[in-house]
Amino acid sequence: MLAAKNKYNNIILPVCSIDDEIDNMKQNLLLFKITGICALLVCLMGFGANAQEVIGLQKAVDLALQNNLTVKQSAFSEAIDAATYQQSKNNQLPALSSSISANQSFGRAIDPSTNLFTASRSTFGLSPGVNLQMLLFQGGALRNTIIQNRLQLDADRSNTAKIKNDLVLNVVISYLQILTNQDLVAAAKQQIEIAKLTLERTDKTVKAGNQTMADLSQAKAGLSTAEYNLTTSQNQLELSVLVLKQYMEMPAGTQITVERPDISKINTVSSNYNAEDIIAKAIGVNPDVKLAEAQQAVIAQQIKIAKSSFYPTLSLGGGLSSNYSNSNPLRIIGIEPVTQPIGYIQGTNPKQVVVNDTYAAITGPYYFGNKLSDNFAQSIGLSLSIPIFNRFNAHTNVKKANISYDNAAISTQIVKNNLSKTIYQAVLDARGAANQFTNAQQTYQANKDAFNIIQLRYNVGLENSLNYNTSLTNLNKSQNDMILAQYQMIFRNKVIDYYLGNPIIL
Repeated sequence: MLAAKNKYNNIILPVCSIDDEIDNMKQNLLLFKITGICALLVCLMGFGANAQEVIGLQKAVDLALQNNLTVKQSAFSEAIDAATYQQSKNNQLPALSSSISANQSFGRAIDPSTNLFTASRSTFGLSPGVNLQMLLFQGGALRNTIIQNRLQLDADRSNTAKIKNDLVLNVVISYLQILTNQDLVAAAKQQIEIAKLTLERTDKTVKAGNQTMADLSQAKAGLSTAEYNLTTSQNQLELSVLVLKQYMEMPAGTQITVERPDISKINTVSSNYNAEDIIAKAIGVNPDVKLAEAQQAVIAQQIKIAKSSFYPTLSLGGGLSSNYSNSNPLRIIGIEPVTQPIGYIQGTNPKQVVVNDTYAAITGPYYFGNKLSDNFAQSIGLSLSIPIFNRFNAHTNVKKANISYDNAAISTQIVKNNLSKTIYQAVLDARGAANQFTNAQQTYQANKDAFNIIQLRYNVGLENSLNYNTSLTNLNKSQNDMILAQYQMIFRNKVIDYYLGNPIIL
């Protein structure tokens, strides 16, 4: 290390060597890199913390309907029955098939091309064919099966609608629970602030000799209770958010922010419902009733299908066929006259007398295509099958189908009865929730006014800590009760909208 004098004030300053300056530069560069990396990490952490997906009620419903596995399974079942319905309509079309058989025979056998026995030698045969079959009448089984499969498809669609409606209702309940817990957390934080102020004031008055240590202990206990309530409310909030994520099939670690709707019009929520009017409309739109009625209609078609076994079956059939055999390698391609002598004419120049009374066949190769063409055959026919005795199977199937239909009719009535009971209960719950909210508002306002008075008296030493803490506890409880009653009233009204088939919105 060197030293140098400053020419302005004659102060001795240290002078570093070149190696020291290089070391300092390296340290500064390293410190700059570390600082930059830390700053980048802080930015990334801040971005990750702020990059939370905002979820509104409509978006939550859309994500649940899009991702829910139960909805997807129901859609798959619906697609399978749609294919079954289409196939039942295709069964009215004729069935066309082709076949070809080849065989090698040894020894004495029937030649398929001539239907005659051949000599004891090896023979190769080939028989191609095309067959057409079409069912003309089967007691209406085809038509009734088409109707049944269409009704089954309608039942699947009703089941999918039921699953979606139930899912939407559950999402709304979970969403309202999150809003409720958010308000409870906010109320708990306010209660902590009040408890802290109370503790500060009590500590000052104790030091001034106006209150005892028992009052200070009660103030500390009040703060601890408020912090405990906050922890409980936060845990309930996290649990309700997790439930909503599960309905949306969202990973549990995904950070979301639930959008708060405008509930300033809470006082305009209606509670004047007529249960009979709601039931009359709900029976026509409720997916549970539609599903039960659709399943009943499916079983009604099963009765008609079972009765078709009593009727004859009429079928149309036709075919094209040919065959080939190598047992006859030659074929006749023409004829020619054969001259046959019958005598001589005597004379100077004897002449032979002939006649042409016979003919000889002219043969040639018998090709594969010629054999198939020569043996080509066509056929068409009708087939009638008349049931006479089938060991009472048809009677048993009709009887079982009738029993199943009666059971389905009872199931449909049970669904309607349960719906009526549920709607009556929902109407009573909606009215009760509205009254509870009104009472909770009045109770909260009364406790708030009482607490304000007691707080003023407590601050000037005219009220003891026991009365103050009791009033604060009553205020906190009434505030929580009002929050719960508020969202309970909203939920009960949304249940009515659900049964009426109205969109569930906040």
